[in-house]
Amino acid sequence: MPSLAVSANPVALLRARFQRWLAARSPATDTLLLTQRNVYILPTRAGFMFGLTLLVLLLASINYQLNLGYVLTFLLAGSGLVSMHLTHATLRGLTLHLKPIAAVFAASPAALDVVLTSPGRARFGIGLKVAGAAADTLTWIDVPALGQAQAQVSFVPAVRGLVDAPTLSAETRFPLGLFRTWAVWRPAARLLVYPRPEQPTPPLPTARAVPGGPTRSHAGEGGEVEGVRAYRRGDPPKLIAWKKAAKAMQAGGELVSRDTQTSAHLQLWFDWQACAALAPEDRLSRLTAWTLAAHRAGADHGLRLPGIDIAPAGGEAQRRRCLEALALWG
Repeated sequence: MPSLAVSANPVALLRARFQRWLAARSPATDTLLLTQRNVYILPTRAGFMFGLTLLVLLLASINYQLNLGYVLTFLLAGSGLVSMHLTHATLRGLTLHLKPIAAVFAASPAALDVVLTSPGRARFGIGLKVAGAAADTLTWIDVPALGQAQAQVSFVPAVRGLVDAPTLSAETRFPLGLFRTWAVWRPAARLLVYPRPEQPTPPLPTARAVPGGPTRSHAGEGGEVEGVRAYRRGDPPKLIAWKKAAKAMQAGGELVSRDTQTSAHLQLWFDWQACAALAPEDRLSRLTAWTLAAHRAGADHGLRLPGIDIAPAGGEAQRRRCLEALALWG
């Protein structure tokens, strides 16, 4: 059965063979030197029309014995040959380097920063794009002599997780547009794609009160120390810190009471089970939206996924930790 399926689809077979040949010829790398081996050239539509025109001129010159016709034909042919050499040399010798790719959210554009380096003369009219993309997505750039230039190519990852960077192509038709020279580049880099956050962001879950929260020893507002405070009329005896009060009385101070506000603290948890009514990917989208909302609000938050518990914390490091877990889960 497999042999029949392959023989019934020769186009798929040829495409698979071409992909294997291309992979063997162009191994994945984040830095590529363009040489005679990996730069290709073919005439453009204008180039084919130019060649046809030369053929007509040559036949007319032979038929009518036009010496000036010979001169014009061979002059134009020489110009075409020089153009072919310059077009190929525009890419040959360039070095392409892909910078590290920043993490993005699924269905959002990811920017690929490519640095082009010329070891010699200046290069003009170089276009970069994702291989197979439309021609209007080309990013055009010139590279100065003995210098570098940076171009940015965008693509939209459709799924979350660790995603391979797309295959890129570089091309030029400089100087006359008669020939198209191109190179195919398979970067080895991978980028982290976070789940797409749910829009609009749903309300955050209720924070949970956890008894026996940590007590801090630094001074709060009004000069009071968190964990204890000055005695207030009406405080029950059980709240009086008797050991501290004894030391304070010996030193001529006043009674102190325990600060009940520090005996418990609130924790904001984003739990997989709290989204049980949603599909798995929709759950990840909601948890992502909650994580971003809590980070914007400056609130400490934790994350619970099957097999993963991230303790509540705040800041950029916690945001990255939670989003990474959501992107790689499963």
